[in-house]
Amino acid sequence: MAINVEIAKSGTENNLSIIRKFTKRVQGSGILKRLRNRRYSERTLSPYVRKKKTLKKLVAREKMNELIKMGKVTIKTSNSR
Repeated sequence: MAINVEIAKSGTENNLSIIRKFTKRVQGSGILKRLRNRRYSERTLSPYVRKKKTLKKLVAREKMNELIKMGKVTIKTSNSR
């Protein structure tokens, strides 16, 4: 959805006042507000991608638990510094 903001220069206006008028019009239209809201939003993942990520986490957790049981990896506790 495109919103065009157009400013026409009247006879006696200088460039600085035209820029000010343009920024006021852009702020009033709400374009920047919408873009800044959308800047960091993330897409929702598809069910297939979520399932794949979950399975990958489960496999990694099982592998880590197996390494801990075999004694190849030690668990650090927060109390030991």
